[in-house]
Formats: sequence, structure tokens, C-alpha cells
Amino acid sequence: MKVGITCYPTYGGSGVVATELGLELAARGHEIHFISYAMPVRMTEATGRIHFHEVEVVNYPLFDHPPYTLSLATKMYEVAASEHLDLLHVHYAIPHSVSAYLARAMFRPNRLPFVTTLHGTDITLVGSDRSYLPITRFSIEESDAVTAISEYLQGVTVREFGIRRPVEVIPNFVNCDVFQPADGPCRRSEFACDDERVLVHLSNFRPVKRVADVVEIFARVRREISAKLLLIGDGPDRSRAEWMAREKNLTKDVIFLGKQNQVQDLLNCADVMLLPSQLESFGLAVLEAMACGVPAVCSKVGGLPEVIRDGVEGYLVEAGDVETMAARSLQILTEPGRLKEMGKAARRRASDKFCSTKIIPLYEDLYRKVLDAKDAAGAAAG
Repeated sequence: MKVGITCYPTYGGSGVVATELGLELAARGHEIHFISYAMPVRMTEATGRIHFHEVEVVNYPLFDHPPYTLSLATKMYEVAASEHLDLLHVHYAIPHSVSAYLARAMFRPNRLPFVTTLHGTDITLVGSDRSYLPITRFSIEESDAVTAISEYLQGVTVREFGIRRPVEVIPNFVNCDVFQPADGPCRRSEFACDDERVLVHLSNFRPVKRVADVVEIFARVRREISAKLLLIGDGPDRSRAEWMAREKNLTKDVIFLGKQNQVQDLLNCADVMLLPSQLESFGLAVLEAMACGVPAVCSKVGGLPEVIRDGVEGYLVEAGDVETMAARSLQILTEPGRLKEMGKAARRRASDKFCSTKIIPLYEDLYRKVLDAKDAAGAAAG
């Protein structure tokens, strides 16, 4: 199949999942065309089966803001026509599904089907804003197929938007051959001594991730044991986290690594993953850590309980309860047996439930259903 994929190319879960999906599909023999304003963060280069088409947005004096939705729709149409795409797969409803709808409309009388995958804030934050709710509902309803990354998000979508069409749950995934426990020496010695534990946090540092809580949790852990904290990513709350680390005299122990593409080489050096978010529709960072054999301490919110089981692969704690999160982290870090068993359980759950080898075929089956429906509709019209 020839598939066009559109996502936000920035350092966030939806863009990472969309990019990894394209890479996995290409490895299985499909031809993938990424269509966005910049190359996705985990796409290092174009190859024989992976192509990138940049959406150029021209600034006109008439417009206060560049009309990206229209530019994207035009590029989708052009790429689909020139490359003979079978379908579009857009990640994040606003504005990508609207652009896909317009591109499909331009193809009449032929039909360019599109699949919309909902990732979280496009529904829980952006889409539920009254000013965006009608167009979000419309674009979801008009999609040829809709998926959500968790049962939690599926329920929110149906409940908040009154969606009458099916929304299929296809969870996020991880390449278990890439994300795996360290086989021999890892990069741990770059950051910590042999007697120090390593905690890690990976996110886009937006307020919903509660990065300040990460520093607070680590400060409490650091009072009890020698440890280092690796902060992977960047975003609006990084400055606050840096200030907190200085105020708490933790600058030598809190290591800001910025945006990283090969995060598996850092995750598999850690002992515990911290994700104290206010809300997570899935929690891809936790899954990637689990695949590396790293237990997690997370907020008990959104779709996270679908990924990690409390007391098995780590712990789930009420959002904002930094004291309990620190206590749970110390339980893991100070009991070698517990750390080892939870690490094994984390790897096992990632392998059993969320490996790309199990999830990618679900997307392939969905694409085939959409294309079969298109063919059936064409035959009926003919």
C-alpha cells in the first residue's frame, strides 16, 4: 500500500507514534509519504520506501496567521495525485483531519479515504473547547475510520463529542528489538557512579507533564540515597525545572539532556521512570521505559492504568502526590529484589501486549477494510 501520514513533527507522543508507524510499515514493504511542515523528529532521513513532503506556508499581508490547514490540504491532494496514494492517515484531529477532508473533497469523483488517529489533547483539551468542538466532531464523523490509542480516550471521545460512529482502540506500540534492556555496558557510567541509582523522565516539558513534580520527587529521593535524575526532552517548563534544581542544590545531580532521538540508549540505563502527569491518554514514554526493563512510578490518570499495573510493573499514584511517589520510588530503588522483579515484569508486559509486531498488523487490517469499503462503494455507484 501507499500511505500518506501527517502528524505534528515535534517532540511529542503523537508525532513519535506516527513516525514509528511509518517506519514499521515501510519495513513491512509499504510505501510511506510523510506530509508535514517539518521532518518528523524520529525520522532521520528519507529512504527508498520513506518519503518526506514539506508543506510550505506563505505569509500574506491579508492574513494575521498563515493558513496552514489549507496549505496542508493542498499538499495532501498534490502528493496523493502524483504518488497515487491509496489513503491518508492523519494523527491528531485538529487540523489534520480537516485538511484530509478537504483533500478528499478535491478528489471527487474519485475518492481518497483517510483514517484519523486520536492521541489525547486533540480531544481532551483542544477539541473540547467550544470553539473547536463542532469542527472536531465533524472531521471525526467524516473520517473513513477512526482509532484511539486507549480505551480511556475512546470513552472520552464518544462521551464528550457524542460520536455516533465506531472508534476502534489500537494502542500505542514499541519496537521491542530497539527498546530492550541493556545487553552489557550502557551509557550509565556517563551520568552516575556505580553506587548511585538513576531516575529518568521523558516528555515535552509542557505543564500537563508536571515536570516540577519530577524535581520535587527526586529531591525527596536524593535525601535518602545517592542518585541522579536524567531529564530527556524540552519545552516550556524546562526553565522552571532548572531553577528548582538550582534552588534545591541539585544541579550536579539533575542532568538536562534536551531532545534526543535515540532515547532507548538512555532509558535502558535507568532504574525508575517518573511520569507524574496531570493527564495521559496512554503514556508512550512509560511503555518505552518498560520495554527497556525499567519500572515506572506514574500518576493514576487517563490511559496509564491500561499500560502499567499498580504493584506489578511499577506504581500508580494520585496526580500531585509527590510524597507518595517519592516513597514508591524509594521502595523500588532500595530493594534490589523488587527492582529486578518489576523490571522483568515491565519488559514482559511490553513484549506481550504492546510490541510493534502485534500492533502494526492491526493498522494494516484497518487500511484494508477502508480500501475494501471504498471499492465496494465504487462498484455500487458504477
